Amino acid sequence: MARSLKKGPYIEERLLSKISGKKPATAGVIKTWSRRSVISPEMLGFTFGVHNGRVHTEVLVTEDMVGHHLGEFSPTRKFVRHGGKMQKEIELKAKEAEVAAAKSAKEAASAPAKK
Repeated sequence: MARSLKKGPYIEERLLSKISGKKPATAGVIKTWSRRSVISPEMLGFTFGVHNGRVHTEVLVTEDMVGHHLGEFSPTRKFVRHGGKMQKEIELKAKEAEVAAAKSAKEAASAPAKK
């Protein structure tokens, strides 16, 4: 459920104190464990190192992110891929098509040079 409008968005006070009085270009990466903090307009341009349980993922705050939580941009689970024989065949065909396209592009580029 969403937080009550009467209460307002939750922003960790320590996080606000880390960015107060600093400029985004000179601040560097600001490490934080506060994934639940809502991104406010004051945070625009800053780069946060949001902890995902293992490492700090760098998140550059843009205008589209205002109103979302910091944790939304630092995934906690790593998707490996769905495996199996069929998946390997599909990947092999895609790789072969990519190589063929690169060869044809290379030949097309060298053809005018020969004339």
